[in-house]
Amino acid sequence: MKQIIIFLFLLVSINAIAQNKEEQAIRKILANQEKAWNEGRLDQFMIGYWNSDSLLFIGKHGPHYGYQNTLKNYQKSYHDTSIMGHFTSTVISLKRLSKEYYFVTGKWYLKRTIGDISGYYTLLFRKIKGTWVIVADHSS
Repeated sequence: MKQIIIFLFLLVSINAIAQNKEEQAIRKILANQEKAWNEGRLDQFMIGYWNSDSLLFIGKHGPHYGYQNTLKNYQKSYHDTSIMGHFTSTVISLKRLSKEYYFVTGKWYLKRTIGDISGYYTLLFRKIKGTWVIVADHSS
């Protein structure tokens, strides 16, 4: 009986360590995106997204699909650093859905000389070929 308890404890501990590493990887992607945005580098900001025509982005104009479409929309809406402002993001929750998926809820804030704006986001991360990427983004 004692061996079973030790085995179960080790199994739970290993799972918790693996989950913690996955969460750290996702938080690092979000931190890299924040840094890239604040450097005015939308191409680097987009590295966190799935480079696929199936990427889903939902914003105030409804759903749009595709990595290139998402990048073009960002470039159109945030065409210079005064409009981009200084970006901060706060993760409210990060939930593991499975070994392949995480769901993130957070708040974003842009401090700008032309007027600050803020909102919330939900992100669906998927691990594809060993790399975590955003496959769906709903920002408001």
